[in-house]
Amino acid sequence: MKKHNFYAGPSIMSQYTIDHTIDAIRDFAGTGLSVLEISHRSKEFQAVMDEAQALFKELLDIPEGYEVLFLGGGASLQFCMVPYNLLKTKAGYVDSGTWAHKAIKEAKLFGDVEIVASSEDDKYVYYPKLDNVPTDLDYLHITTNNTIYGTELREDPDVPVRMVADMSSDIFSRPVDVSKYDLIYGGAQKNLAPAGVTFVIVKTDVLGQAPRAIPTMLNYETHVKKGSMFNTPPVLPIYSALQTLKWYKELGGVKKLQEIDEEKARVLYDAIDESKMFVGTVKPESRSIMNVCFVMKPEYAGLEKDFLDFAATKGIVGIKGHRSVGGFRASLYNALPLDSVKVLTQAMKEFENKH
Repeated sequence: MKKHNFYAGPSIMSQYTIDHTIDAIRDFAGTGLSVLEISHRSKEFQAVMDEAQALFKELLDIPEGYEVLFLGGGASLQFCMVPYNLLKTKAGYVDSGTWAHKAIKEAKLFGDVEIVASSEDDKYVYYPKLDNVPTDLDYLHITTNNTIYGTELREDPDVPVRMVADMSSDIFSRPVDVSKYDLIYGGAQKNLAPAGVTFVIVKTDVLGQAPRAIPTMLNYETHVKKGSMFNTPPVLPIYSALQTLKWYKELGGVKKLQEIDEEKARVLYDAIDESKMFVGTVKPESRSIMNVCFVMKPEYAGLEKDFLDFAATKGIVGIKGHRSVGGFRASLYNALPLDSVKVLTQAMKEFENKH
């Protein structure tokens, strides 16, 4: 049976990425060695790193003065590295969900943190408005997509200070005006590569100004100077990331991906809005096109497990909501085909008709 993979991360990879990665595991670049065992200092892998960074810049139209890094540690390590490197006196943070909350906790270890906006009191059912951003911030940190609650900021806001963004779960789903940011980061295991590599887009002229000594491995300047090769990088995920970037270019680039993603989200949200059994959990203006969260109406709440079991008979996996919020979550990352979304909506209709 064909599987329809809606897991939130690690998540679905394109068949293009999977097939090319398998080939390289068997024989990388005609070396007779697997990419699993190749030296990261070899000219063959250096070519992979160079091409991946160049394609990243091309697809996102990254301006001069920025570098793309591939690091370890996940976005969670970036919660620490960002303030370590960039927080001088005070930083602003938008509390839009669980991951933003974790980033705030780490930043408070390095200086003053102002919560500029929050939707916590309303259980994160909308993305907070950025109407009153102070002008005395070193940076404003935003989490553009909130995987657990299903809210998203699908624009680059106009604020009076430079921004830092966690784009782990919506990178390459829309064009980004990188020039508005000092730094953009994200775990790659949603829209780019298998778990194990983290991307960082950093404006180089903001580095080296922190009023503290920074450990070598946690200093962005270290990795910029060494081209992400200061220590052994996560070789296999970087190779897979390159394949995904090639696939994105073949598809037509980020604007084409945006078009495809918005269509998938429209199909699922329409099914939810038309349903007598299911209901969305997010205010319409804040709905994520990457992570669609929904629940059963109170009178049907006892049927949640039955629906999960029914969906599984259709090959649908990964739609159980995060343990902290319950309900259902369908992650519609770039590699998920529209056909899978249609299988899910059909399953929803069939289950509703039976009950």
